[in-house]
Amino acid sequence: MNDNLENQPIAWTPTPEVIERAQLTKFMSQVGVKTWDELYRFSVNDVAKYTSEVLKFLDLTFDPPVQELLDTSKGVEWSRWCVGGGLNISEMCLDRWIGTEIEDNKAIIWEGEEGEVREISYKELLEQVKYCAAGLRANGLNKGDAIGIHLPMMIETVVALLAIARIGAIAVPVFSGYGVEAISSRFNAVRARAIITCDEFPRRGKPFNAFEIAKEAWENCPTIKKKFVVSRHKWGSFNKLMELGQKKVKVFPSRKTWANDPLIILYTSGTTGKPKGIAHVHGGFPIKAAQDMAFGTDVSRGTRISWVTDLGWMMGPWLIYGALINGATMVCYDGSPDYPNPDRMWEFCAKHQVEILGISPTLVRGLATKGDDLPKKHDLSNLRAFASTGEPWNPEPWRWLFEVVGDSKLPIINYSGGTEISGGILMNNPLVPIKPCGFSAPCLGIDADVLDEKGFSQENGKVGELAIRQPWIGMAQGFWNEPERYLETYWKRFENIWVHGDFAMKDVDGHWFILGRSDDTLKVAGKRVGPAEVESILVGHPSVAEAAVIGVPDKIKGTAMIAFCVLTEGKENLEAELKALIAKEMGKPLQPNRIHFVSALPKTRNAKVMRRVIRAAYLGEDAGDLSALENPKTVEEIGRITNSER
Repeated sequence: MNDNLENQPIAWTPTPEVIERAQLTKFMSQVGVKTWDELYRFSVNDVAKYTSEVLKFLDLTFDPPVQELLDTSKGVEWSRWCVGGGLNISEMCLDRWIGTEIEDNKAIIWEGEEGEVREISYKELLEQVKYCAAGLRANGLNKGDAIGIHLPMMIETVVALLAIARIGAIAVPVFSGYGVEAISSRFNAVRARAIITCDEFPRRGKPFNAFEIAKEAWENCPTIKKKFVVSRHKWGSFNKLMELGQKKVKVFPSRKTWANDPLIILYTSGTTGKPKGIAHVHGGFPIKAAQDMAFGTDVSRGTRISWVTDLGWMMGPWLIYGALINGATMVCYDGSPDYPNPDRMWEFCAKHQVEILGISPTLVRGLATKGDDLPKKHDLSNLRAFASTGEPWNPEPWRWLFEVVGDSKLPIINYSGGTEISGGILMNNPLVPIKPCGFSAPCLGIDADVLDEKGFSQENGKVGELAIRQPWIGMAQGFWNEPERYLETYWKRFENIWVHGDFAMKDVDGHWFILGRSDDTLKVAGKRVGPAEVESILVGHPSVAEAAVIGVPDKIKGTAMIAFCVLTEGKENLEAELKALIAKEMGKPLQPNRIHFVSALPKTRNAKVMRRVIRAAYLGEDAGDLSALENPKTVEEIGRITNSER
């Protein structure tokens, strides 16, 4: 383990003003505790009682009322929450705000890459959702039907997601930029009956023809009978759906659904193999999302929160459900965040007075290369916090965002969990000091631990498996039609304990750090090392923009490290210099055998580096599912490197 993480000083401490306004402070008053430590202990000592307090805090109602808050009769792996409670989550997102001061507030502010801006109030959004729901029903779609969504982040995307919930159907979102096979394989797996797609959308000033890809995909899906197309610039079949719904809205009101009825199937990005269809229910994912958003990013009524995301990544639905349940305003940008100018992201935040900005480390690394002066050209005084998830941080981009953009005053709410969790296991919050790249605490209600190889708790300072010891609201209801694979993936290692697949540690001060996927972790010359540790050293060099480290078989060391770097400028002979840098920081036995320079790294569309793909390409092995890959040519480039070495 590198000492760099263990010895980090506190970077941010909450001010009295931040503590006073925090949603967590209000929640502490509700449950009658005075400190964060007391609150966390309360949340895991009785997870059911804690969850009942969350439902009260979020003002969520059930009709009929919940009969049993937590049912583990089928085993903790199949825990069910809010049993017997009637709940259609679209009503908790929209209907309950009508007649309150929220109804005329902005529910969505949307900006497209081309500069178009659209806004819609809660009252107007509910009307649109009712029309869409009635239109879907009039087209023969009903409760339990799977409906695919292949759209970028638009107002119509939010309308479609909530309308599908409203009729009791199951939403199956996929990335807007997916290829034919990625779309058709997912929709065939769930036997989708309809698809909602679009004609095109701009990326870096050029139209991306989503319709042609979607059309070819649905032609390979025999169960899809209905197709609806959103047009950015002209009348499309989605408009026809909405017109029909407007006429039929009184005939087709919202359907009665229950807390444990299926709501959404979210596919993971496939970084560790075949994508998994994660099943979630009305009384699960949205509640966990709203809880984490309120307590971690301090979102409440009227807060303007933006997250650079897509509906095909869990953070898209997370943003929609979480913001609307909290009565906030989601500020959506659909386009390349550095186009047509490198300061587009900061211009966007200033224009729409964004308060909470969710942004990935990968995007920050890219924006940092554009110059320190660009954020300062814009009025970012409304920003209260940054938030980040999806991948571990490297120290340099973290410090750039914190010090240069945030002037060392705004917290970075680091957030780690997954699609299967409905949000976070670990998360910073407004009450606890923050260390660079780390997590101040687990999320409330998550009984997190770091385990050794036998399942015992590791002492602080030692690396182990990140695990959860008790059920939580929002836990996955299995993989769609693959129950055994679900159990094998998370529950079989230690009895009644969820093992997440990340290596983590707590330092001596109790701060948490994620070191990467446990199946990515390497054992070199008898020492265990996480790829992120070496990658952080590499990207700390001014000429390295991105890095990925893999392990390959080695007769002497057992495992040898191979590094791949993307440079900020043209290629230069840096291999010896970078090797020396790693040897100095990590020790000579842990320096890579080779460092290769590539034009780009294989990544998913939500910016996760696919190390398994890199390793397979380098070794000439089958890389498995590549449908989530953003740019397949990166794999070919790595393969050419291998061939040149043979």
